[in-house]
Amino acid sequence: MYTALETSDVSLPLHKKFYVYILFSYKDNGLYIGYTIDLRNRLVEHARGRVDATKLRRPLLLIHYEYFIDSVDAKAREKYLKSGYGREQLKNFVKRTLKILLKNI
Repeated sequence: MYTALETSDVSLPLHKKFYVYILFSYKDNGLYIGYTIDLRNRLVEHARGRVDATKLRRPLLLIHYEYFIDSVDAKAREKYLKSGYGREQLKNFVKRTLKILLKNI
């Protein structure tokens, strides 16, 4: 059995990370779901208006992300979250976060 200490420092140096992320738009109160292999750089691109899908929806806030060690799994998760049922579940999953954000606008 593993302890929290043993598993908290697990690193996967041989594996790439593939990210699925959720952005909140302060402009239209909507969500954007994306996929990338470099989350930090992708967020900078969004912030600077270099992503066509979000450049008119800024400012944006990262409200959730997940990472995978397999690109197929990550792309499948992104596709699911963009589906009708997946988007509904996502909104339910982050409903408290959205309530806080919408309250502060």
